[in-house]
Amino acid sequence: MTVQVLADTAAAGTSVLAYIPSPSQGVWHLGPLPLRAYALCIIIGIITAIWWGDKRWQARGGQPGTVLDVAMFAVPFGLIGGRLYHVATDWEKYFGAGKHPIEALYIWQGGLGIWGAVLLGGVGAWIGCRVYRIPLPAFGDAIAPPILLAQAIGRLGNWFNQELYGRETTLPWGLEIYPRFDADGQLDMMNGVSNGVAEKVVQPTFLYELLWNLLVVFLLVQIDKRYRIGHGRLFALYVAGYCVGRFVVELLRDDEATLIAGIRVNSFTAAIVFLGALAYFMFATRGRETAAQLQPNGMERPWPWQIGALRRVGAESETTAGEPAVVLEKSETDESSTPDKKSEPDVNETESTDDKDPETGDPTPEAEPSGTDATKSGDSGKNVT
Repeated sequence: MTVQVLADTAAAGTSVLAYIPSPSQGVWHLGPLPLRAYALCIIIGIITAIWWGDKRWQARGGQPGTVLDVAMFAVPFGLIGGRLYHVATDWEKYFGAGKHPIEALYIWQGGLGIWGAVLLGGVGAWIGCRVYRIPLPAFGDAIAPPILLAQAIGRLGNWFNQELYGRETTLPWGLEIYPRFDADGQLDMMNGVSNGVAEKVVQPTFLYELLWNLLVVFLLVQIDKRYRIGHGRLFALYVAGYCVGRFVVELLRDDEATLIAGIRVNSFTAAIVFLGALAYFMFATRGRETAAQLQPNGMERPWPWQIGALRRVGAESETTAGEPAVVLEKSETDESSTPDKKSEPDVNETESTDDKDPETGDPTPEAEPSGTDATKSGDSGKNVT
C-alpha cells in the first residue's frame, strides 16, 4: 500500500513539477530603452565566437585580431541574410492580410533563419578575407566550432521569446508556454508579461537543438585536434552536423511554417545543404594549411571550380609544412642583395685632374690603368668587372 502511494505521488509530481517553465517575459524596460533577451543572446553569441575564433586562428598560426577584422564584414551580412531567409519563408506573417510589412524590419522581435545567416555571412567573410588577403577555407575551419557555439547561445533567446517549440507533449521535460499581456490587459506574446498560468506544454525543440549544437562543437574540436584537417573541410563538417540535428528538430515542430508537398521548407533546406556539405568534405583538398599560408598574401588559392589546381595546393601544403609559403625568385633575391651600381661612384669618373695632361686634358700614361679592357672596349666611362 505504501509503495503504491509513493509511486502515485512520484508520478503526479513528475507530470507537474518536472516541466520546464518559460520566462515570464522576454523584454525589460530601462526607462524608454527596451532590453530584449533575444538580442542579448545574439550579441553574447557573436562576442563569444569572435573571441574563441581568434584564439583558434592564432593557434593555427594566423595573426591576432584577424577574426574581428573579418567579422566586421561577416556579422552584418549574416544578420541581413538571416532576416531575409526568415521573411522569405514566413512572408505571410508580414505581408498577409491585415499584417504590417514594416515589421519585417523588426529583427529584435526574433526571426533569424540560420540558412540565410550562414549563406550571406559567408559572403561577408569572403569579402573580408579578400580585403585582408587570407584564405577563406582556413578561416572557416578556425571559426566553425565558435559559430556553432554562438548558435547554441542564440537558442536561449528563443526560450525567452517562447518560439521554435514543438508539438504538445506529456514528457516530464516538456516546456510550459504562457500567454503574455501588456499593461492594458491585451494579449502581447512578444512584449507582455505572463500571468503564470500555462496555456500548453510542448516539446522544447529549442533545447534539443541547443544540446545537439554543443555536442557537435565538442566533436568538431576533437576531430580537429586528432586529424588536423583543413581547406574548409572542418567547416563542411560543422554544416553537415548542424543539418542532421536541424532536420530531426523540424520533424517535432508543428508551428506555422511554409510547406512544400506537405513538408516544412526547413526540412528540404537541411537535406539539400547536408548533401552539399558532405560532397565538399569528400572532394575538397586534403591536408592542412601551413602557418605561413595563413599570413596576408601567404598563398594564392584557386577558384572552387578549379579542382585540379585546388588539389595541387593541398599537396604542396603537405610537402612544404613548416616552410615559408612565399619564396622570392632567385633573380629577385640577387637584385635585392646586390648594391645598386648607379649609386656607386665610378673610379674613372672620379679621376683626379692632376693625372691629366694640362694642355690636352687626356690622361697621362702613368694614370692609364693597366691590365684592363676598358680602353679596348671603347667604354672608358664604365668600370667593367
